[in-house]
Amino acid sequence: MTRHAIYPSLEGKVVLVTGGAEGIGAATVELFARQGSRVLFMDISRTSAQKTIDHIASLTPQPGAPPITTPVFCYCDITDLPSIQATTFKILSEYGIINILINNAAATGSGARRSTADVTPESWDFSINANFRHVFFLTQAVLPAMKKAGGGSIVNLGSITWRIPDPGQPVYAACKAAIMGLTRVQGREVGGDNIRVNSVMPGAIATRRQREEVLTDEYRETVMRNQSLQRDLEPEEVAKVIVFLGSDEASAVTGSTYTVDGGWCSDP
Repeated sequence: MTRHAIYPSLEGKVVLVTGGAEGIGAATVELFARQGSRVLFMDISRTSAQKTIDHIASLTPQPGAPPITTPVFCYCDITDLPSIQATTFKILSEYGIINILINNAAATGSGARRSTADVTPESWDFSINANFRHVFFLTQAVLPAMKKAGGGSIVNLGSITWRIPDPGQPVYAACKAAIMGLTRVQGREVGGDNIRVNSVMPGAIATRRQREEVLTDEYRETVMRNQSLQRDLEPEEVAKVIVFLGSDEASAVTGSTYTVDGGWCSDP
């Protein structure tokens, strides 16, 4: 059985993860559930969400760990701003607080790969809404309750796409670069309220969707040529860093970005 670090500060905390039905999001939901956190996750895929819940329900706690909690699925289209606001209001009305917010949802895969010449106003708007706008407005929605509670932690998911750089998806890359800027500015804005804002930049992570749509033999060759670690990186490896940043073990960390890419990006 794989053993995980247990952070006592996370037990009982209310955690909201966007895009939590698959990939890095689902791994993050699982690891917070293993901490005994009260985990909610937003997604549009009911089928994948139920699979994630069923998987977590089948797990056995490791010795000395708190009971594994059952996550709660909240259907929400993160490109629909009124839906985000209504769902967040409902969660806050029921739970009173969101202690930890993980802004993970994004539109990735082959459908998101459009070169500059192929971008249309419609695809631009979709990418901005799916990859960036919801991060800002969801954070805006949870901050008042966090301030009232005396603190909280927000973790935004970026990407190394803009640092490689990947010429195949300029709008997605621009959104992920913007997330780093937003993280730094908001971290300074709310630091006085004991709220920490950090970001995590994954590299080529072998999620199920990435394996099916992106990680061709040709692309894997590119990955291995650039990574220091000569193996596929798994979603759980990103989730471990996210959970650490949500915990009190990272109590003095804010406005920072942690890169989880197997050594692809060597520049500061």
